[in-house]
Amino acid sequence: MLYIVATPIGNLEDITLRALRVLKEADLIAAEDTRHTKTLLTRYDIHVPLTSYHEHNERVKARELVARLERGQNVALVSDAGTPTLSDPGYRLVRDALKAAIRVVPVPGPSAVTAVLSVSGLPTDRFVFEGFLPAKKGERKARLHNLVGEARSLVFFEAPHRIRDTLGDMLEHFGDREVVLAREATKAYEEFLRGRLSVISAALAAREPRGEFTVVVRGSETAPLPSQEFLLAEIRKLKGKGLRVKEIAELLSERYSCSKKEVYRLAVESLKTGP
Repeated sequence: MLYIVATPIGNLEDITLRALRVLKEADLIAAEDTRHTKTLLTRYDIHVPLTSYHEHNERVKARELVARLERGQNVALVSDAGTPTLSDPGYRLVRDALKAAIRVVPVPGPSAVTAVLSVSGLPTDRFVFEGFLPAKKGERKARLHNLVGEARSLVFFEAPHRIRDTLGDMLEHFGDREVVLAREATKAYEEFLRGRLSVISAALAAREPRGEFTVVVRGSETAPLPSQEFLLAEIRKLKGKGLRVKEIAELLSERYSCSKKEVYRLAVESLKTGP
């Protein structure tokens, strides 16, 4: 079997008991950086052979690993931090293993995306993960332009040497929205910066950014409003869950940035007309 094993994004205590067991019992661990993974394995006294699997060798290495899997070996795939395949190598291996009718098993755990979202204070019921934006300025601006009308919270990864340029481009395209920057999340020098894009950009301009960043930006509040038919369908779902009209109006108006009064009116009318 192929196991996709999530590992700590910083603090080595953030690993599940199941992940430790799977790593100990695997025949081989495929790691993005074997030196980095060795630190984790040493901490937990795991002595399983390691092999490198990264973006520069994944085409060839995927074939080798699938051949091992077909011989009945168990392989655990890990990235440097967090959940493999999310802005990390692994997609090709998973795809090839599935084509070979090999069982692929997720071993869930840490992810910078969910960790930072959970403490962001921005809407988390719906979000979009964009990973790393393009390094080239023109391509980065084009991507941001396409996201201007996105109503869901936006999550990005960014490197320290590009974070200031990225925030400046976001301010240019998104306007002065709320943003949360997580630097070195779960590590010894963990830091969260919260505020408007203009304020956070100014704060980083005064110092040299260090560490990896996870960025959460509030979605557009001027995105197209949902249709009346869509809202009625949502109202019926929430009524079926036992929510009161006032609760439905508050929830949907916040979720879709629409008028609480209008949602309340639709909810009351739907009570009169029935399902």
